Amino acid sequence: MKFSASAIAIAGLVTYVSAAATTVFPSAASSTTLSAPISVSGTYDGGMKRFNRNNGCTSGEGGDSDAVFILASGATLKNVIIGSAQTEGVHCSGPCTIQNVWWEDVCEDALTLKQTSGTSYIIGGGARHASDKVIQHNGGGTVNVKDFFVQDFGKLYRSCGNCGTQYKRTFVASGVVAVDGGTLVGINTNYGDTATISSTCTAGVTDICQRYTGNNNGGEPPKTGAGNDGTYCKYDATVTKKSTCF
Repeated sequence: MKFSASAIAIAGLVTYVSAAATTVFPSAASSTTLSAPISVSGTYDGGMKRFNRNNGCTSGEGGDSDAVFILASGATLKNVIIGSAQTEGVHCSGPCTIQNVWWEDVCEDALTLKQTSGTSYIIGGGARHASDKVIQHNGGGTVNVKDFFVQDFGKLYRSCGNCGTQYKRTFVASGVVAVDGGTLVGINTNYGDTATISSTCTAGVTDICQRYTGNNNGGEPPKTGAGNDGTYCKYDATVTKKSTCF
């Protein structure tokens, strides 16, 4: 299925207003199960409908064919709930905007970014039950996350540690609420990655920023340190571990 802004009649528009992260998952207006990914160019507004895939959640890394949505460069996906019956969630072929999108139960990765340059924006929304990664950044450029809620997760963001083609990647986050997780951000210092985090609350999170030495041969990248080093991992006193963020 292929949709564009000019081809879709938008119903049930939900307006997003920039604010601190919302920590209550929304109820779905309705639900549907897809037999193939929805390809989006332009803007797709789901009207807070829940989308599942007929292939359910399968273990291991999936591809584009396993995704619920595939976004073209410059596309926007908004007001969507991704259900538990899916493997890959959303794939962005280039810079994209993800606005008020909620993953009720992440299977493999919630969002995979393949842009070689430019900036992708994740604004509002949230994800939970991600045993591995929420945002997998395989390409280059910048990822900017604002007012996002994440709960019960392995990593909110990971700059690919062993992709065949590597890039310098930039991660910026503000207004995030993260509870009960492993690592908020993982980056590769040998490729010049940086992570800048502000106005963020973490509770029950092991590491705010983990540094790695990445590679392009598929090997497991070693950890080289964690915490605010002022060069690669940068965050201020507002980013603190607390007993609760609610």
